[in-house]
Amino acid sequence: MATFKAIRIEKADKGTTAALTQFDEAELMEGDVTVDVEWSTLNYKDGLALTGKAPVVRRFPMIPGIDFAGTVAQSSDPAWQAGDKVICTGWGMGETHLGAYAEKARVKGDWLVRLPGALSTREAMAIGTAGFTAMLAVMALEKHGLLPDSGPIVVTGAAGGVGSVATAVLSKLGYRVIASTGRMAEADYLKKLGAAEVIDRNELSAPAKPLAKERWAGGVDSVGSTTLANLLSMTKYGGAISACGLAAGMDLPSSVAPFILRAVCLLGIDSVMCPRAARKIAWDRLASDLDLTKLIEITSEIGLDQVIGRAPQILAGQVRGRVVVKIS
Repeated sequence: MATFKAIRIEKADKGTTAALTQFDEAELMEGDVTVDVEWSTLNYKDGLALTGKAPVVRRFPMIPGIDFAGTVAQSSDPAWQAGDKVICTGWGMGETHLGAYAEKARVKGDWLVRLPGALSTREAMAIGTAGFTAMLAVMALEKHGLLPDSGPIVVTGAAGGVGSVATAVLSKLGYRVIASTGRMAEADYLKKLGAAEVIDRNELSAPAKPLAKERWAGGVDSVGSTTLANLLSMTKYGGAISACGLAAGMDLPSSVAPFILRAVCLLGIDSVMCPRAARKIAWDRLASDLDLTKLIEITSEIGLDQVIGRAPQILAGQVRGRVVVKIS
């Protein structure tokens, strides 16, 4: 069996270690499709895995990386043939299944989504798990019945990966976007993505009142904790918040008041185990509802050898938009 470049995480006496090394193809896990990985991304969860800041990795050795795009090399799944361009996100990659920071990946065919014709593999990973999650959040707001004329939509962590794509998609769909960020220096960047207004995250960081002044019809939140509690308390009657992240913590110091007095809904968004049918819809929507020219503004690029060094920056909130990783 051949070897290939990969980042390998090992268990250590104190925590874990991560290094770029050669990985033996014989060590790849079971799966019916082998993919030549072309592009991946750097996500918050990847940062946790690479630094060992949280027990994300639950199998050792592990190749981290929760998403990739590439070309099928071999397949025993009749749905896929050599040469097919594919996307894979979630399903425990980089946690319980060997992931994307490698020149090869072997996965179940059911995990794959065909690359939309309008996207290149690089563009797909410029969107990545973060953009896919953002699209799921937007779709949930639409399913709830929120339309552009329902009122403004707030996006928290707006300068991050989920927030950047959510801002760009919502604005293209005609919504008035209020972008919340802890980096007000990024206000011009957010306005280029389509934000009509940019607010400091400090406006949402104080202990939440049971009910506060109604400010928005809905929102996309990747922050959690007190920020999410404030969003709920400020949501208009009948509105909804899509919750998809926990950058500020897993707690939710809120009350039932928004739910029982304003009929506000909290919509949970999971991108890891999302059913395949919904994945296909979301990726097709991203290909049509995201202005791909804005990906240039959102995206920066690094090589596989730079991933480990960049991981602490994404945890510290120092990464703007999306970081694509060139694998091969």
